[in-house]
Amino acid sequence: MSTQPAGTAQDTDGHAALEADTVPMRAAPDAPYPQHWEADVVAADGATAHLRPISPDDADAVVAFHSRLSERTRYYRYFSPYPTIPARDLKRFVEVDHHDSVALVLWLGGEIIAIGRYVRLGPNGDGGKSDSAEVAFVVRDDHQGRGLGSILLEHLAAAAEEVGITRFVAEVLTENRGMIRTFRQAGYDVTRAMEGSTLHLEFDVAATERSTEVRLAREQAAEARSVANVLHPRSVAVVGASTDPGKLGHVVLANLLRGGFTGPVYPVNPDHRSVRGVRAYPTVLDIPDDVDLAVVAVPAPEVSDVVDGSLAKGVKALVVVTSGFGETGDEGVAAQRELVTLARSRGMRVVGPSALGVVNLDPGYRLNATLAPQLPPAGRVGFFCQSGALGIQILATAAQRRLGLSTFVSAGNRADLSGNDLMQYWDTDPATDVVLLYLESFGNPRKFARVARRLARRKPVVAVASGRHATPGLAASTSPLEEASVAAVFDQSGVIRVSSVDELFDVALLVANQPLPAGPRIGVVGNSSALGVLAADVALAHGMHLAFPPIDVGAMAEPAELADAAARALEDDGCDALVIVFSPPVSTEGNEHADALAEVVTGADKPVATTFLASAGVPEHLVVPSPPEAGGADVPARGSVPSYPSPERAVLALARVVRYTQWLERPVGDFVVPPGCDLTAARALVDGWGPQETATVLSDEQTDALLRAVGIRVAPFRRARSAQEAVDAAAELGGPVVLKTVVRTWRHRSDLAGVRLGLTDPDAVTSAYQQLAQLSGSPEVDVQAQVPPGLPVVVELRDDPSFGSLVSFGLAGVVTELLGDRAYCATPLSTMDAHTLVRAPRAAPLLDGYRGSRPMDLAALEDLLLRVGQLADHVPELRSLALDPILVAEQGVYPTSMRAVLGPPPGPRDAGPRRLGA
Repeated sequence: MSTQPAGTAQDTDGHAALEADTVPMRAAPDAPYPQHWEADVVAADGATAHLRPISPDDADAVVAFHSRLSERTRYYRYFSPYPTIPARDLKRFVEVDHHDSVALVLWLGGEIIAIGRYVRLGPNGDGGKSDSAEVAFVVRDDHQGRGLGSILLEHLAAAAEEVGITRFVAEVLTENRGMIRTFRQAGYDVTRAMEGSTLHLEFDVAATERSTEVRLAREQAAEARSVANVLHPRSVAVVGASTDPGKLGHVVLANLLRGGFTGPVYPVNPDHRSVRGVRAYPTVLDIPDDVDLAVVAVPAPEVSDVVDGSLAKGVKALVVVTSGFGETGDEGVAAQRELVTLARSRGMRVVGPSALGVVNLDPGYRLNATLAPQLPPAGRVGFFCQSGALGIQILATAAQRRLGLSTFVSAGNRADLSGNDLMQYWDTDPATDVVLLYLESFGNPRKFARVARRLARRKPVVAVASGRHATPGLAASTSPLEEASVAAVFDQSGVIRVSSVDELFDVALLVANQPLPAGPRIGVVGNSSALGVLAADVALAHGMHLAFPPIDVGAMAEPAELADAAARALEDDGCDALVIVFSPPVSTEGNEHADALAEVVTGADKPVATTFLASAGVPEHLVVPSPPEAGGADVPARGSVPSYPSPERAVLALARVVRYTQWLERPVGDFVVPPGCDLTAARALVDGWGPQETATVLSDEQTDALLRAVGIRVAPFRRARSAQEAVDAAAELGGPVVLKTVVRTWRHRSDLAGVRLGLTDPDAVTSAYQQLAQLSGSPEVDVQAQVPPGLPVVVELRDDPSFGSLVSFGLAGVVTELLGDRAYCATPLSTMDAHTLVRAPRAAPLLDGYRGSRPMDLAALEDLLLRVGQLADHVPELRSLALDPILVAEQGVYPTSMRAVLGPPPGPRDAGPRRLGA
């Protein structure tokens, strides 16, 4: 099915018998195994496979793989019948050096299903190694059409770049349309030339904007499909279904049956012929029909046997409600990793372990594969939760507050399927309009930011992040940076962040039932002046504006009076949202007032929130019923009016939604590489400094070189160790100079005790040197060219334990440090991120003409931030960078001091070929 690398079939007659036993297989000399190339991947159909470099031990598996290829596929791959692999070819196939000769294999269970390889071409014209390689791959016939070729191509390209290969060439038979399509649709700039019956293809392996878009689109589609395999099963097996009502397996089976799952349910119990009146089977393999989803409720030591049986049965996904894994300690963590590795290598995604389960309230499925006794009505809200115990409470609260859900996943230990996967699914799920997340940890925070940013442009995403300071595996620090990192990532991504489950539901009820506000102007109408003033105060405190003074219709107002006031408020063009506060008089229950309000506010094009009878949810009289096919009159539909226990909660929910709409209106910006930003040179510098196994502080000279590679020019400086050296350095630099002690405790004092400015002659330089040497006790000083006057600011790059690289910005000075007046952005930075960041600190107006002062060069400052962001993204070993201070002048920015630390790259990256998290 593919192209032919140089020297594969031309030097064999294609008919030689295999004599593997006469040619011993061994690892190629000087070929360390590239462990980091191993990856679990998701195919286009949502199933998983394991990718790894080939080894001599794979010889028998390669022969078995070849034997299962059709004649047509072998011909496409080798340009000849090639019925068997000669021993000498097999030896070359499996003995590679992982450098000039690379082969990657995709495994499913114990079988190879696809192989990709490249071989570096012969010497170039100068006698050195060529930077081109011939690439080829072949997919077993029964696994073609699953996108495996594109996965292999991505990983081969990444491996090639790593060893200095920049270009791939391939020869493809013109009739091999599938392979031609794989290359054409990969997003690379491919050149093509006909050579007889073959097509010669060439392309650079470096990622292009188009190839990156293709990779991310395929990742999204594959991961969404893998979630769909969990939430849209045609049949479910409950492994460990028990006759004991107190056992997990019994509870899950009972909930599946009670919920009316539309497909067959198969209890698996070796000791009973039936469970709850449904025929049981000893193992999954004994079930006569297909099984899409298996809910596993057997003891932890037996789970691996269930995984093996599920592979043979063709099960697509597992929901493991069994506990006793990662939550129990190191042994449990190891068992959990083994479970995920086993399941993924057998094509399955895993929800759990220790999961509450999954729900799909679509009438076409009615899937309740959970331990929860109570479910909310069907609706259009998707909910992801990690905690099983909290998940039960969440489902009960959703039911109590009449928040309809489309789907729900409680992932427990989140060993495999994560919130990122669910967001990929909900992004294109037509049944979901709002996404709720209860997060206790972030598996891949960089990916979270990217996926959430895309999703939030289409659908509101509301999240509460708990356990930041207590959950095992998260940083124990409670520094402001950690809190700032969460806020920065959520703000950039457009995620509506809330601080509690109650707030989560408050906001969810609003965005699920009401339109988004057009602006921050709020109207308040009610029958209590005290409640009206309270609502107005909260609105002003959260950055909203009053469209008009609160309207009080009087405590004893008739229903028509209240409804008329609400109608006039909604008709006011200066009002973007309405809060109705109602305190029922002693003589009435308020139902008539609710009915009157419902007539005027239902279907309004502006959001309406109420404090009505102190209820939390959607009062019965303010419900807009769903059509019968969506669940009937008891299910609130779009247009239902939510009620809150207090005016504060109603207004706060509105305030959070207003902020989200403002984010939607903000331009996205572009992710650009500024001119003169040589990321390849920066990467080469760091590689030349050797592996970063521990944190290493770079010298000023090294930091300066790294910054210059990306176009950041620190004011020229020289290190001096005597007065004469200082004088010579000043003469070399020319013009006024600055002397600074190298002892940082003196250098960065607010009183500038360790700095001498404006030195123009040798005597002044000598005197300043002597003063600083005596003050600091060190003979070393830095002599630096003095830059134009400006306002001092600080730009820092820090590595957050959870979210990776974070850029901070603020004005320099002790006051801003004491007040914590810094703004933060997570990388990568877009042009809009940089624009927002320099204007975010409270003191930022000082840079932009405050009280008639001359504005500073904010465009140059934004450009510097973009360069820092690019450096952080392409050099993950850069654990921290401080440019303190930078003088921002009317024209230009001038960094004057720097400090950088390199170390092992932190956490998972969100770049390179597609792969599932560890």
